[in-house]
Amino acid sequence: MNILIVGGGGREDAIICKLLENKTIDKIFALPGPGVKRDRVVNVDIQVTEFDKIIEFCKSNIIDFAIVSPDDPLVLGLVDEIQKLNILTFGPNKRAAIIEGSKSFSKELMRKYDIPTAAYMVFEDSKKAINYLDQCSFPVVIKADGLALGKGVVICETKLMAVDTIIDFIDNKKFNSSSSKIIIEEFLTGYEVSILAFCDGKTLKPLVSSMDHKRIYDNDEGLNTGGMGVVAPNPYYTKDVEQYCWDNIFIKTINAMKSENREFRGCLYFGLIVEDKKAKVIEYNCRFGDPETQAVLPLLESDLLSIMMACAKGNIDQIEVVLSNKASCNLVVASGGYPLSYEKNKKIVINKLKYSDVFYSGVKSINDFLFSNGGRVLSITSVSDNLEQAIKNVYQDVNNIEFENMYYRNDIGQKALEKLK
Repeated sequence: MNILIVGGGGREDAIICKLLENKTIDKIFALPGPGVKRDRVVNVDIQVTEFDKIIEFCKSNIIDFAIVSPDDPLVLGLVDEIQKLNILTFGPNKRAAIIEGSKSFSKELMRKYDIPTAAYMVFEDSKKAINYLDQCSFPVVIKADGLALGKGVVICETKLMAVDTIIDFIDNKKFNSSSSKIIIEEFLTGYEVSILAFCDGKTLKPLVSSMDHKRIYDNDEGLNTGGMGVVAPNPYYTKDVEQYCWDNIFIKTINAMKSENREFRGCLYFGLIVEDKKAKVIEYNCRFGDPETQAVLPLLESDLLSIMMACAKGNIDQIEVVLSNKASCNLVVASGGYPLSYEKNKKIVINKLKYSDVFYSGVKSINDFLFSNGGRVLSITSVSDNLEQAIKNVYQDVNNIEFENMYYRNDIGQKALEKLK
């Protein structure tokens, strides 16, 4: 069986590693791939938005199943184009991917179907947006409506900061058309929880909950990043919170999308804020999270390929999704200077890791040597019987990784441990 996967980051590498547990897979074509060599994996130098090249590749090769992973090609409709070739494909079509592609759409969806979320207003005129600030309590959250490489959300502590952000987004077109419309949202307090869920349009089956660490520095200080590490399960996602989410968020979201003729098939990401045994939706993503995927897929005991194919076919209710009762810790190793400016082409040395698996996100291979090629270079994940041991293991193993100016946080999972005590 030949698989096509579109994407080239650590998330895709984790998906590939999980798929390779299935011995019926003959070959995985990764476009562009994670930049490392793996058995049965062929990296193809085609970028994720080069639709014409991707479709031509599909026509020229025998592809039994396709997976579209990143947000850009999903929102732009790559799934629709591949499906025209009668190739079974995992991932939402363009109509469903709008749940991430437009934050104003998702907020209006939640308002219409009574799904709990932060209070908000939508603006396309900077003067009206600035005038609205007089009614706000600070901090407020300002979001670009469209995709912005994970950088389109700003927490504004003061009115002056909010005014600058509004002008930067709308008038200065910081993210081009993605920020021509913005959302001004109330700032929610509580604990963040990430839930990745397999969906087939009518049925939803979640993976293990997780806790991401977005800020660049220890103690959640500094700029937001794409994520510096994850622990799973998230101790703030209690049984009471889980039941609340099923009743008020998960089922309502799937049914809402179906009612809007936007049936969602793929992985739906729920970014939640939890407080007092209840939860609100911060955001939806139309795909696996990164680096949440690197933490939660190792805790999946069922065959990933079977689940993905069931999502695409619309019969996931016939598939059992078995989750481990163990815990995992994922630690991201980044280039010094990330998420701002950083240098590439640093030689990477990885000695034998005792407890952890490596997932590659920003690397390239030259003459069998690895070099850094991105901000988040790689991450390592350790699975153990308990979270404390998983964290200890991953920090022991990171000492066996070296490249110039490498950086990682030293406190991944500490808040989770405090909750468990």
